Amino acid sequence: MTDLVESSQPTAWPRSDTRFILVNVSHPANVGATARAMRVMGFSDLVVVAPRMPNVLKNPQAIAMSSGATGVLRDARVVDTLTEALEGVTFACATAMTPRDFGPPTQAPRACFEALAASDHRLGLVFGCERFGLSNEDVYRCHATLSIPTDPTYGSLNLAQAVQVLAYEWRQACGGFQVEARTPPPRWADAPAIAGLLAHWEEALTHIDYLQPQAPGKLMPRLNQCANRMTLTQEEVHILRGVARAVLKACPPVTGPQTQETALPSEGLGAPE
Repeated sequence: MTDLVESSQPTAWPRSDTRFILVNVSHPANVGATARAMRVMGFSDLVVVAPRMPNVLKNPQAIAMSSGATGVLRDARVVDTLTEALEGVTFACATAMTPRDFGPPTQAPRACFEALAASDHRLGLVFGCERFGLSNEDVYRCHATLSIPTDPTYGSLNLAQAVQVLAYEWRQACGGFQVEARTPPPRWADAPAIAGLLAHWEEALTHIDYLQPQAPGKLMPRLNQCANRMTLTQEEVHILRGVARAVLKACPPVTGPQTQETALPSEGLGAPE
């Protein structure tokens, strides 16, 4: 399988050395998906503890699921024990759903990360295998247990999904990335543009005898209020004026006495109040 080339390295920031640790992972695809989840949040330190498949970091499924985050896989390490993986980590968080009668306190990620963000700890996030999670012994090695708040009746998260949630929450606790605009800012229509639109529509409505100049009522002020509520852009004003122009072009002027059927709409909106 062709290896995808990563376009750039993770952004340097004060918490970029956060370590993500996968213990006894079974599926190479989850390793690749974890690399992707880390990369989009700016992390790169991945350690895999005793994976159940050899050479997991170069497995084609892992590479495919990394979706271009191959730099994380390339620099990741495989070790035999959790103790080795935690070297240099000063605060380790286990991820577990199974209740235990002993162990570190369980916290929601957001509350835990808010406190950690103000510290100078080097954080390690420890995830267990897909089927059984972390063993009690592995949980005991950690300073806290994180539990992602989910529907009480169904809390099953894929391993990479859990990594993505925690990577996002930790990134946000430490400041986060700025959201970049994907579309240009709107060009709002000013008062003269709205006035021109209303004049154009008044002409078109009069042309088809929907608006009767001798008894206009409050139809045009109501349309003015409608336009204000919509907060039109310049492009939208052009579109609506194009509709009025098409009406004037396509419809012959209404002449002769008005029937009751054609009078009803105008009476409903344009009658004096």
